[in-house]
Amino acid sequence: MMKKQILLRLSAFAAFFLFIFQVNAQFQRGPRIVSPDVNENCSVTFRLMAPEAGKVTVSGSWMSGWGTQVDMVPGDSGVWSVTTAVLDPDFYTYSFYVNGVKTLDPANPQVVRDGSRFDNAVIVPGEASKVYTVQDVPHGILSKVWYPSPTLDKNRRMYVYTPPGYEEGKAKYPVFYLLHGAGGDEDAWTTLGRTPWIMDNLIAAGKAKPMIVVMTNGNAWAAAAPGEEPATGETETTGFSQRTRGGFENSLVNDVIPYIEDHYRVLSNPENRAIAGLSMGGMHTQNITNANPGMFDYIGVMSMGLMNDPRRGNYSEEEHKKQILVLKENGVKLYWIGCGKEDFLYEGAINLCKFYDALDFDYEFRESSGGHTWANWRLYLSELAPRLFQ
Repeated sequence: MMKKQILLRLSAFAAFFLFIFQVNAQFQRGPRIVSPDVNENCSVTFRLMAPEAGKVTVSGSWMSGWGTQVDMVPGDSGVWSVTTAVLDPDFYTYSFYVNGVKTLDPANPQVVRDGSRFDNAVIVPGEASKVYTVQDVPHGILSKVWYPSPTLDKNRRMYVYTPPGYEEGKAKYPVFYLLHGAGGDEDAWTTLGRTPWIMDNLIAAGKAKPMIVVMTNGNAWAAAAPGEEPATGETETTGFSQRTRGGFENSLVNDVIPYIEDHYRVLSNPENRAIAGLSMGGMHTQNITNANPGMFDYIGVMSMGLMNDPRRGNYSEEEHKKQILVLKENGVKLYWIGCGKEDFLYEGAINLCKFYDALDFDYEFRESSGGHTWANWRLYLSELAPRLFQ
């Protein structure tokens, strides 16, 4: 009897392990794909299994020209691959195209969103990209905060980064309001801008003061990122005129700042407030600081220039001069402008500098290579943050 029970148990174990083997075999057909594969020389090899495909390409943020694609080469077992040239240490995004249809890399779990566009991400390691990566340092906390906005007649969401030690301590902190560009939302400066990692690493290295960073949704018609807001029937079209009338700018001044100063331990004076934004956020930054002189002692404009485009229809050079002269009279500790030489808004940035020169208004101009890209905006944040509240 005992021998029979042992044989039955062994048979059950054998059947169980055969079942597990068969299940695993279903999920592990074909070769194991490693993609992206960062090589020792900082080139990157991309691979995708697509045995039935006639054409496979890859498009990445390191390529020159929006939408540029490079052919991948078919190999054994239906695996397509391509290796880049040596890349500078940085945070890059990419996607595959199979027979012209965009697809993500199934071998890479790191996915980022830019508005409605999804891509994979890869970090090429090196000294320059260390600030964008997770390091073994104290970490701050990123909170997704809903707040009332009477100005826009809705509850809205923002991201708030509090530095390491905030939760356990009693100290008050300066606040940096960081604004995204068109097509983005409150998630952009976290997912693509790497703000929490940049701030953690700069603070740990003693390069930046501990600060609270507030990342808002600059789309006045939206309560939050797509798919994470209540359905209202409001669209970007109906919201666009509201945005251009200053809805978001008024909300930041009248709703966001009071909420932050009521709910967080902050130093609520101009020398402890900073604001910066990229592209559309650079326009918002100018509108807010021009209309509210004396509110911020630190101002950053990234990839945005003089807003005198005739299509705006409401630009007054004389009114702009008056605003800047009042801003100059109130005093600004740092007015920082950054733009890439290949940026389509570079000429506007140069014209903004000339406008300030004519008024003898002090500013700093950071000219970089590259265009209207996150590679520049991450760089600008890592350089601007150490200059704040000094």
